[in-house]
Amino acid sequence: MPDFIGITAIFTGDGKGKTSAALGVTLRAMGHGGKCKVIQFIKGTTNCGEHVMSERLAPDLDIVMTGKGFTWLPDTPHEEHVRCALEGMELAETALRSGDYAVVVLDEILYALKANLVDVESVERLIDLRPKTTHLILTGRGAPERLIEKADMVTSMECIKHPMKAGISAQKCMDY
Repeated sequence: MPDFIGITAIFTGDGKGKTSAALGVTLRAMGHGGKCKVIQFIKGTTNCGEHVMSERLAPDLDIVMTGKGFTWLPDTPHEEHVRCALEGMELAETALRSGDYAVVVLDEILYALKANLVDVESVERLIDLRPKTTHLILTGRGAPERLIEKADMVTSMECIKHPMKAGISAQKCMDY
């Protein structure tokens, strides 16, 4: 399948749409016959629509949740979050080294970085491991300058209006 040059992309910013954009890229890649791996670093037990679809689209789409949920909630010790994030990093390294994937998404890796679950050097190593025929996507708020410099493309989502400000909680289909 590879008749393209892979890039490293970051979807960051305070607006909604970072994971959605990454999943859109995976859908496109599958449309061209590529296999995709999505590793979710923070999402916990929420049954997201993308998980249901990954079962239907397997083996072309593989989504793995390594996170234990929001790191600021007291229900999971920090050490457990760290252990799960390191598991995600190992899965990412294995996926990138395999060369089997058109797209590898490290969903919410930037949150894991901000919560000190992983360090910036280990994320840089993953970027350096990216095969020439794989797109690597990192998502989350607050992309550090070091990763922005290493990336080929960086898009910042800007929040102009959000339903949560009107008291509307996260909605099925739109948010999960």
